[in-house]
Amino acid sequence: MGNDRMKESAVAGEDAMNESTGLRTAETLLRLLPVALCVVALVIMLKDSQSNDFGSLSYSDIGAFRYLVHASGICAGYSILSAVVVAIPRPSTMSRAWTFFLLDQLLTYLILSAGAISTEVVYLAYKGDASITWSQTCGSFGGFCRKATASIAITFIVTLCYAVLSLISSYRLFSKYDAPVPCNNKGIEIPAFQT
Repeated sequence: MGNDRMKESAVAGEDAMNESTGLRTAETLLRLLPVALCVVALVIMLKDSQSNDFGSLSYSDIGAFRYLVHASGICAGYSILSAVVVAIPRPSTMSRAWTFFLLDQLLTYLILSAGAISTEVVYLAYKGDASITWSQTCGSFGGFCRKATASIAITFIVTLCYAVLSLISSYRLFSKYDAPVPCNNKGIEIPAFQT
């Protein structure tokens, strides 16, 4: 009888360890995915330049695209570092959970803002804005606009990856806290609203 319980306990412990290893592997791969996507978006944007009879245009001429390049580089670096930290098996502490939560949130908003700002610039390049006499640029620099659009589309895929990572890190953090203690309302009068 005692041996059966010990065997069941050992099997349950192995199942929990395998599940933990499987979750850690999945999270590591999910943290590595933005590295490849960020590098692709970064390279497309870095090579985005076009010269023709109207002049030359490069990503470095537009502040929003420079911001996108920097944000993609930062996100790629963070993704590599966080994947390495997640891949190393060690017990999860409260400070580690808070660190991942805060950094995942920060990087999510960083890459989202870079994509949003760049999208606005590309929209104006395609449509123009007559009220401020901003003409359509993509009519003359179509190749430049197509590459910028591709880089921005990849950036939004990275944003989705970071949103999922933010959900995972928030779950890991907030699952460490106990549920709130229910209030029994003794000694506290709560007015009832009648309709």
